[in-house]
Amino acid sequence: MPCTTVLLGKKATNDGSTMIARTDDGHFDEKKMIVVDPSKQPKKYKSVIGHQEIELPEKAMRYTSCPSVDPKDGIWAATGINEANVGMTATETITTNPRVLAADPLVVYKKGKKRGEKDVPGGIGEEDILLLVLPYIKTAREGVLRLGKLLEKYGTYESNGIAFNDKDECWWMETIGGHHWIARRVKDEEVVIMPNQFGMDRFDMSDAFGKQKENLCSKDLREFIKDNFLDLTQDDGGAGASGGKSKPATLTKNFNPRNAFGSNSSHDHVYNTPRAWYMGRTLCPTTYKWDGEDADFTPVSDDIPWSFVPEKKLAAEDVAELLSSHYENTPYDPFAKFAEKPGIYRPIGISRTGVTSICQIRGYMPKELMAIEWICFASTTYNAFVPLYTNVSKLPKYLTDVTLDVSTENLYWSARLIGALTDAHFGGAIMEIDRYKNAVASKARAVIKDYDEKMKKSKKYNLFEEANEKIIAITREETTKCLGKVLKVASEAMKNGYSRSDN
Repeated sequence: MPCTTVLLGKKATNDGSTMIARTDDGHFDEKKMIVVDPSKQPKKYKSVIGHQEIELPEKAMRYTSCPSVDPKDGIWAATGINEANVGMTATETITTNPRVLAADPLVVYKKGKKRGEKDVPGGIGEEDILLLVLPYIKTAREGVLRLGKLLEKYGTYESNGIAFNDKDECWWMETIGGHHWIARRVKDEEVVIMPNQFGMDRFDMSDAFGKQKENLCSKDLREFIKDNFLDLTQDDGGAGASGGKSKPATLTKNFNPRNAFGSNSSHDHVYNTPRAWYMGRTLCPTTYKWDGEDADFTPVSDDIPWSFVPEKKLAAEDVAELLSSHYENTPYDPFAKFAEKPGIYRPIGISRTGVTSICQIRGYMPKELMAIEWICFASTTYNAFVPLYTNVSKLPKYLTDVTLDVSTENLYWSARLIGALTDAHFGGAIMEIDRYKNAVASKARAVIKDYDEKMKKSKKYNLFEEANEKIIAITREETTKCLGKVLKVASEAMKNGYSRSDN
C-alpha cells in the first residue's frame, strides 16, 4: 500500500512507550477491526494473489487485526497487537531499482498452461504477511527473523517495509528484490519516518554478521551486494577517482542501503521525499534549516535522514497529528488561500486511507495492561484516533460489524462520510473536526486512565472489554455529533440554495 509509517523508540515518547504507526492507504478500502482467536487461525494458509500454500505452526496466539471487509482479494490484515504484547504493521510499499530486480527478481505467479502442469506460486505479500507472522512471535526481533525465513523460502511479489514493536524495541524491516531482506532496530531516542521509499540510510554489516544487536539481514546479503555491484558508497580516500584502495563499504558502518537498494526518481520528488521533509521539519524544526535557498533539506532532497532525535518527546496524539498532515504552514497546503504551490505534493493525510493504527506498548505497565492500539478509519486529516485495549476476546460492534453498504451504524462509514463532507467545505467545517478529534482523545484517555488505575489497584485484569465499550460509546456519540455539524455546513453551501433576500 502507498502508506506513511512512523516508528518511535521508548526514549522518544512522553511515557516511555514504544510506538509503530502507519496509514494504510489503499483505494477507499472498506476496513474493520477484529480480534482473531487462535481457534480461528488457519493451520494451512493459501493466499489469493500469490496462490501460495503455507503450513502454519500448531500454536497460535490471539491478536487484533484490521482486515478488508470484502475477502475477494484476500485478508489484508494490515495491523495488530498479539497477546504477547507485540505490535506489527504490514506493509508499506517501498521503492527499489532495476539493478536489484535484475539480480533477484520479484516472484511471479504462473498458472500451468498445459493439462497436468502445476501452477507456480507467486510468493507472499501484503495480503498475507501479518497473518503469517504476528500470531507466532513473542518479541519484535522474533518477528523480523520469522518473516525473514518466510521471504527466503517463498519469496515476495512486491517490495515492502514492515514494522514490529514490543515493550523495549522497535524494528524496521525492508525487502530487497524477491528473496532478500534487511532490518534495523530503532534506537531508543529516535523517531523513524518512512514515506513509501526504501528508507534505511545506514547499516552496520559487521554487527549484522556478528553480534546482531541492532542489525539483521538475509544470510547471503554481503555476497549479493558484491556479486551484483550494488554498493554505491564512495571510499573515504576517493578510491573511485584515484584508483586507491580502502576497506569495502559493505563491511563497515557507512554502508547506505537506500543508495544500494532504493530509488531517487523524479516521481519520488513529488510523492515520497516531500512527506519525509514535512515530518523531519515537524520533529526537528530548529535542528536543521528546512526552507530557503540555503536549506539543509528541501521537499526534493534524496538525503533526508531515515531517523531523527526529536526536539521534544512525542505522545500518541502527536503521532496522529503527524499522520494527518496536508503540509500545513507551508507553501504546499492545498487548503491554504495564500499557498504559493498548493497541492503539488502527495499529502500524508490522504483521501483514500482505509485504516491507520498506532500500536503502543507501554513497558511501564503490568503485562496485562501494556498494549493500547489507536485506530482511525478513513482519511486521518478529518477523523479521530480511538485508543483501545487489545487484551480482549472481542471488540465493540461499532468497529467489527462493517458491511460493504454505507451505514452510520459503524465507525468506518461514518468516518468516510465525515471526510468527504469536510474536504468539500474545508474552511467552514475544519473547526468542527478539531473539536471532534480533541473530544474523542481527551474523553477516551480519561477512560483508559480510570481503568488502568482500577485494574492495577485490584490486580484483577478483567475490565478491558467494559472499558472499550465505554470508549466506543463516547466515540459514537462524538462521531454522530460531528457528522451532523459538517453535514449542516455542507447543506448550507449547496448550489441550489435560495432565499428571498437573494433577489
